[in-house]
Amino acid sequence: MKDNYMITTPMEEEANYIGKMLLEYNLEAIPLSQERPFIDINRCIKNEKGDIIGGILACLALWNILSIETLWVKKEYRNQGIATILLRNVEEEAKSMGCQMIYLSTYDFQAHDFYLKNGYEIFGALDECPKGHKLYHLFKKL
Repeated sequence: MKDNYMITTPMEEEANYIGKMLLEYNLEAIPLSQERPFIDINRCIKNEKGDIIGGILACLALWNILSIETLWVKKEYRNQGIATILLRNVEEEAKSMGCQMIYLSTYDFQAHDFYLKNGYEIFGALDECPKGHKLYHLFKKL
C-alpha cells in the first residue's frame, strides 16, 4: 500500500456512494429480480392503548431474499404468540412478493429456539460471540 492513502470516516453522502457502488456491482453480476432493490417489510403490534408491544423489521433485498433484522416483543407480552404472528405476517407478505428465502441472526440468549420451532435451520454459528455465548445464523426456504 502506498504511503499517500488516507483512511477516514465517510460523511453520509460518501457512505451512500459506497453503498451505491456495491449495489451497481451486484446488479451487474446478477440482475434485479424484484420491483426495487430494497423493500422494507416492517410491522408492529399495539395494545388497546395504542402502545407498541412488539415489532419486526425486515428487508426484501435485490433477488427476493428477505433479511430479518429485528424481532422484538415487550417483556410482559412474551410467550403469548405475538412474535409468531409478526413473523408469519412478514413471511406471507414476502412470499406474496416472490421471496423464496429468509435469513437472520440471533444470539443463544435471544430467540434461537423460537426460530427453530418456526422452521428455520442453522447454517452457521460463531462461538464466544460475545464471550460465553453463540451467535446463530439461520435461514428458511419458503
